[in-house]
Amino acid sequence: MRNLSITGVILLYLALSGCGKGDGRGELVGVTTKTVKQELPYGMVYIPAGTFIMGQVDQDVTISQFPQNKQVTISAFYMDETEISNSEYKQFVNWVRDSIAYNLVGKPQKFTLKSKGGKGTPYINWKAMNSGKGIWGDKTLKDKLDQAMYYSGSNKFFNKKELKVEQLKYDYAWVDYKKAANYRALRDPNLTKGAPTVERDQFIVKEETYIYPDTLVWISDFTYAQNDPMAKGYFSHPSFANYPVVGVTWEQAKAFTVWRSRLNESYKTSKNLPTRLDYDLPTEAEFEYAARGGRVATSYPWGGPYIRNAKGCLLANFKPGRGNYIDDGGAFTVYVKSYFPNDYGLYNMAGNVAEWTSSIYNDAASAYVSTINPSFNKAVQKGDPDYNKKRVVKGGSWKDIGYFLQNSAKSYEYPDSARSSIGFRCVTPFLGRDIKDKPGKMKP
Repeated sequence: MRNLSITGVILLYLALSGCGKGDGRGELVGVTTKTVKQELPYGMVYIPAGTFIMGQVDQDVTISQFPQNKQVTISAFYMDETEISNSEYKQFVNWVRDSIAYNLVGKPQKFTLKSKGGKGTPYINWKAMNSGKGIWGDKTLKDKLDQAMYYSGSNKFFNKKELKVEQLKYDYAWVDYKKAANYRALRDPNLTKGAPTVERDQFIVKEETYIYPDTLVWISDFTYAQNDPMAKGYFSHPSFANYPVVGVTWEQAKAFTVWRSRLNESYKTSKNLPTRLDYDLPTEAEFEYAARGGRVATSYPWGGPYIRNAKGCLLANFKPGRGNYIDDGGAFTVYVKSYFPNDYGLYNMAGNVAEWTSSIYNDAASAYVSTINPSFNKAVQKGDPDYNKKRVVKGGSWKDIGYFLQNSAKSYEYPDSARSSIGFRCVTPFLGRDIKDKPGKMKP
């Protein structure tokens, strides 16, 4: 009797489970997919969708008279709660270093994995590479690595074993969706009337970037200043591990976002999990919206209008007065979680280091950008005029006056420039969905 009951349950389960996977009884039931569980990316905070007045609400010290207030809507996204630290950027540097070393020493078998089923292109076994000894502790590879990866001969200083950072280049590619959208009609043979169609590779941008930070910015940014210790140790010394990375160009920051996207994608694919959408630098609008922390018409991330609290303590790391850098608690940069976060849980959205955005600097852009997720951006081409290259920098830094700490204030820098006062943080889209029904699980 018990066996008959079990058999009946099994038959009933098979009958019910077949309803949504077979022909669907002739109904439209959709393609069965995995249930997607929304996850909070590590080190990020959720920024809810909303509407705000973008633009100047207080002073116009530069008397530009260009910025216009505009009500815009921003979709939900995730943002790094802090600026990218030296430690986090060093993970990128080490990944590129290990990739180059792996190829230089002839792709040793024990550090190589094959795709499932033994097919496809072999890929690096990062678990083995990053193990206790890894590739750098392999005695059979030591001589090859020393010769290829470290300074030698007259370039060697005090017999130190130092990595040749000039060879650390990252090759990557990204899709120019704006260009693809502009030329989409030219991909249809029926519309080109016999003329050559535009192939997909016309929208794939391939780039190569040196990725090691320019540590000499601590000297080049100043005249007659003794900042040699910062140049020598700011990026390399463990004491500064959780300080914001500086000396990074816009191009290097962009390369970091591509690498971070591929890093997460590689892991998710290996576990047969849905991948996260790409990381990127925030747009000017996203940065300003996130900095305001949900507050309306405020001057600073903490609200304002004052830059000191009730006890007289400064609320950010900036330049309080001429020649005075220390009153806020830091002569240079400070720990990335210094001061109180804003209402979204974001640290140092004003002060510490100014931050790269993905937007092109154009004072007139507010007049014609969209009112939903506004962004003035395009791929920089060789020969482009300077006004198409400048990138918006937001937030103000440890060496800026208080005006640049305002939510609406902005400045610019060229994408190939590195500064001791500019860093960055990343964003990634929120993958929204209707939570009432599980995707791909509806049944007739």
